[in-house]
Parts: sequence; C-alpha cells; structure tokens
Amino acid sequence: MHTLRIARPTDNLEALAAMYTQGLGMQVLSQFEDHDGFDGIMLGQPGGPYHLEFTSKSGHAAGRAPTEDNLLVFYIGDPTMWQESCAQMEAAGFTRVQSFNPFWDRHGRTFEDLDGYRVVLQNGSWHR
Repeated sequence: MHTLRIARPTDNLEALAAMYTQGLGMQVLSQFEDHDGFDGIMLGQPGGPYHLEFTSKSGHAAGRAPTEDNLLVFYIGDPTMWQESCAQMEAAGFTRVQSFNPFWDRHGRTFEDLDGYRVVLQNGSWHR
C-alpha cells in the first residue's frame, strides 16, 4: 500500500496547520524546525493513506495559490456528516467561495484557505 503526501509551502505555517486540523479534523502527525532551513508540519490521521505537509523557509515568500482551480477534494457520502464538515470549515477560518469549475458547486462546497488554495467538500461517494 502506498501513502500519498501532498506538500506545499506557505507563509502562514502555524495558522494554516490550525485551520486544517480544525476544519478537516486532522491531527499533527509530525513536525520539524530548521531542517536545512525549513520548518514543517505534517497533518493527517495516524495510519491513514494520505497526509498534508506544509513547509516554510525563512526569507522565502511562498505566495498565494497560482490559480483558483488548485483543489483538494474530499468526498463525504453522509449528508449530515457533510453539513457538519462544512460548518467546521467555516468555523476554522476557511472562506466559502464559488468554485472556478461549476461542477463542484452542484453537489459540494468550495472553501479557500489563507493562501488561496481551495478545498472542496463533495456531498457524495467516490464510486470508480
């Protein structure tokens, strides 16, 4: 079995980690300081098949997302859990936005983080 790590830089390391832990119910799996000049935090679920890594480097500006279509998509089949998850995202500081691709707004909601990257919570299951 493989584990997927999605890694990206940020200028808002601590605040972004707090948003994702609260908004998506993730946990801090690991973190490091001054590893060849980089600080980082890995988030996910212990033993889960994926995790997110956010990094920052002193003196280097990471900037914002390059487009409005940089997405992480989470499928949530249960409607009640989906509604609760959407509320958690807003409580965590994510901004609800209209999706660049209207497909995602048909059965989901799109949220933007501090860096302009977007997370879609899709009310449905992945069946392929």
